[in-house]
Amino acid sequence: MTNMVFYEKPGCASNRRQKQQLRAAGFELQVRDLLGEPWTRELLRPFFAERPVAEWFNRAAPAVKSGAIDPQQLDAEQALALLLAQPLLIRRPLISCGSLRMAGFDAQALNALLPEGDRLELLAASPEGCAHGDHDHGRCAAPGAPR
Repeated sequence: MTNMVFYEKPGCASNRRQKQQLRAAGFELQVRDLLGEPWTRELLRPFFAERPVAEWFNRAAPAVKSGAIDPQQLDAEQALALLLAQPLLIRRPLISCGSLRMAGFDAQALNALLPEGDRLELLAASPEGCAHGDHDHGRCAAPGAPR
């Protein structure tokens, strides 16, 4: 069994489904509250690796959806300052597994950690992890979708 730290927004339906899939694939999860974690630049930055700054952000966060924050206009230092001040802006989940750090649920990267027979079978997902891609404060708004 592979140990993984999974940083979530408590109550997020997408994160709940992701945790179920990871456990079914054999990961042992240590679940932590993304919003309550005492983040520093040094702890948070590795989760984004070489991704463009705009991909560090949760596009469903109210400040991003409303246009109050435009991640496309930020450099790395400005983005980190905002993410540290407002963790709700952080793309989730954050995942730490061995030396791997990632922001978002990347099935390809996660599958690389598993033997071929244990690969994850994932729903087609938006970058924020919901197959419907329409969120209001972390809840899927698609008709009939699990909440």
